[in-house]
Amino acid sequence: MIVIKLGGSLAQANTLLHCLNRIEQQYHGQAVVIVMGGGDFANQVRVAQQQWQFDDNSAHAMAILAMQQMAWLVKGLKADFELVQSVNAMLPSSSKMMIWLPDVNELNNAGIPATWDISSDSLAAWLANTLSADELILIKSAVIDSTLSLAQLAEYGIIDNAFCDCVANSTFTIQIINQQDI
Repeated sequence: MIVIKLGGSLAQANTLLHCLNRIEQQYHGQAVVIVMGGGDFANQVRVAQQQWQFDDNSAHAMAILAMQQMAWLVKGLKADFELVQSVNAMLPSSSKMMIWLPDVNELNNAGIPATWDISSDSLAAWLANTLSADELILIKSAVIDSTLSLAQLAEYGIIDNAFCDCVANSTFTIQIINQQDI
């Protein structure tokens, strides 16, 4: 199984559909789960939290909803892709392209902290660990310097601050690539 996280910024860069088409071509017939970043929806949560000063638990739930909105966007673009909410429903033998519709209760029950240090990058890593995936691919709109370590990518804000800890004991391979490299 392959978990592919698409940055929400791909929608703003107008490359989301291109990336989805390339994924569909390259990984046809394989078990693939797509994880969407929250994009502008998550950015609005950050703005609202700053304005209204509400707690991180509420912001966390709202950011998960932002990821869900992006998942529905992908479903609207790719009707043949399957929306899957429960991790238990993701069968490694499936040859369908699946889109993860993250559930805040499932994440809370798994002990995922409600903090901005954990974004969709770390949630994709958690999902890849939970599914015993073979590979995790993060596709970003940012330019990726392949000579940088994960810690350096986190330092530069390319991946979130918790990502390194989330993948520390993982057995899957990790690729972090620019949208042009898919």
